[in-house]
Amino acid sequence: MKKLLFLLTLSIALGTQAQQHVMTVDVSKSTARINPAMYGIFFEDINFGADGGLYAELIKNRSFEFPQPLVGWVPFGEVTVTDENPCFDRNPHYIRMVNDGRLLRTGLDNEGYRGIGLKKGEEYRFSVYTRTPETKSMKLSVEFVNSNGQNLLKKEIEINGADWQKQTIVLKSPFTDTHARLRIVLLTKGTVDMDHISLFPVNTWKKRENGLRADLAQALYDLNPGVFRFPGGCIIEGNSLATRYQWKNSVGPIENRPLNENRWNYTFQHKAFPDYFQSYGLGFYEYFLLSEDLGAEPLPVVSCGLSCQYESNEVVPLNELDPYVKDALDLIEFANGPVTSEWGKVRAEMGHPEPFGLKMIAVGNEQWGEVYPERLEVFMKAIRAQYPDIQIIGSSGPSASGNHFDYLWPEMKRLDVDLVDEHYYMAPEWFFANAARYDNYDRKGPKVFAGEYASHDHPTGKANNFLAALSEAAFMTGLERNADVVRLATYAPLFAHVDAWQWNPDLIWFDNLRLMRTPNYYVQQMYGMNAGTDVLSLQMNGKSVAGQDSLYATAALDAPTGEVILKLVNASAHPTTIQIDLNGLKKQQLVSGTCTYLQNCDWKAVNTLEYETIVPRVRPVEVDVRSLNLELQPRSFGVYRLTLSGKK
Repeated sequence: MKKLLFLLTLSIALGTQAQQHVMTVDVSKSTARINPAMYGIFFEDINFGADGGLYAELIKNRSFEFPQPLVGWVPFGEVTVTDENPCFDRNPHYIRMVNDGRLLRTGLDNEGYRGIGLKKGEEYRFSVYTRTPETKSMKLSVEFVNSNGQNLLKKEIEINGADWQKQTIVLKSPFTDTHARLRIVLLTKGTVDMDHISLFPVNTWKKRENGLRADLAQALYDLNPGVFRFPGGCIIEGNSLATRYQWKNSVGPIENRPLNENRWNYTFQHKAFPDYFQSYGLGFYEYFLLSEDLGAEPLPVVSCGLSCQYESNEVVPLNELDPYVKDALDLIEFANGPVTSEWGKVRAEMGHPEPFGLKMIAVGNEQWGEVYPERLEVFMKAIRAQYPDIQIIGSSGPSASGNHFDYLWPEMKRLDVDLVDEHYYMAPEWFFANAARYDNYDRKGPKVFAGEYASHDHPTGKANNFLAALSEAAFMTGLERNADVVRLATYAPLFAHVDAWQWNPDLIWFDNLRLMRTPNYYVQQMYGMNAGTDVLSLQMNGKSVAGQDSLYATAALDAPTGEVILKLVNASAHPTTIQIDLNGLKKQQLVSGTCTYLQNCDWKAVNTLEYETIVPRVRPVEVDVRSLNLELQPRSFGVYRLTLSGKK
């Protein structure tokens, strides 16, 4: 019996050894060039991603232009909204405060975006436009009030004269509070008018006034994005044509950029946030500037003359498209035109005389039906006639398959767009199963832009858990392996405020003071930091590694460093041993290697604002001269950078 058990154990051991996986990488030639802009980010003002998020303004409804002009404000005493002789013609409403000496006090509070986040010791720049009909000097008290209602900071400013003047002071917060408020009190008997009441952290991204929230912008920078798509999304289309995103309203002096209804004020016919509007403080100039800061190619999206087809059936007639087409042409001029051009001059006056170097533009978001290609064609003819070097991106509709998809792809080929924007919000199983999606795509047709995608784990309420992240990592091996077809890829959505969101999952979650990088974020970062320049052939059993024994893999060369980069996913619940042989080395040999990896055996594991459990870790890798033996941990994603020496 003991002999039988020994033989059985030996047989099992030998069988396991015989089933060791062997992958081969040919380093001698490239199978495809990887677009330097391949992995990037897509921004849309959803989930309070702009106002209340990336845009660092802390005051909601700062110009009193919401349909209900005191939304966000709590007035006390005699406070009225008027528009007589306004300070700004496109934002005419302002506040008039009167203290007749009988009231205890007159003023108003602002609630911010689900509160105002203040940090102890940090400085904040308060500004306001004021005037008074009084001949005497008037005084206002500007106060920080904590979430318990305590006034813990007061600073006075004086108002003189009947003409509008901008007043600016810097306040240092004596406390930390995620849900503080701003209070303004009229201290002197008389009348004061106020408009465009603003509060920014002094410490914005790049220390810019009208700047971005520093920690959120830094998180974008840390992704090392190659492309930055903005400003949406469905937000481009609007709930109606009247509320579509119009980029010309988002440039010029911020005080005179008109308010616009946010598309995500509504969610598929259901009212979501009646206080969700776009101040346009974060506008196209700021988007282009951020692209430059990030080292990412800017990719603006413009309306094609269709409102959001989920919400409306509004269609601009073909013979009335000229203003929409002109907006697209003028946008290219704004980005690239000389300072002597109409819109290049606007850019220069805003502080950027040099062109932004725009190379791509997307026309429409995820429209469908015959109405889309017939309008896209009008745009394409005009853009290519005036700007033949600009790449044009069309759409395959809102989903990864189905009637809309099947109709639109042939239309995109007929029109000869440069890239087709594909969107997929699917279950993790779909992402694992579609790692080979692009292996057999037409190599001669338009290229693919994976413009919006995210793994939706429905049983967990679409949590940003490790299962979703690992399935995306597996899918992305197929994007990289087919880099000759897939030229750009961006996860979506990007941001979500924990107290004001209507869509999940999202890449980065935040409150008014903190942020949390999801496991999905770190997958994107690991790809963005390790894209490589050239795809190398990697096979197992003569096939691409796209789901064989729950393994997913791709290989790339980083030409500037000469390193070989492997991306390996083990989706199984067990460790897996693999041997990787490098062919085509000639006189080269492996010298060293490192592995950056994510691993967790719990599919449901998530990061939180309090603690990020799932973060990349780095370890050295032992190498042989021409191969390496690896034990892939269960449920793991690893990026291996291998250093070679010697001549080819």
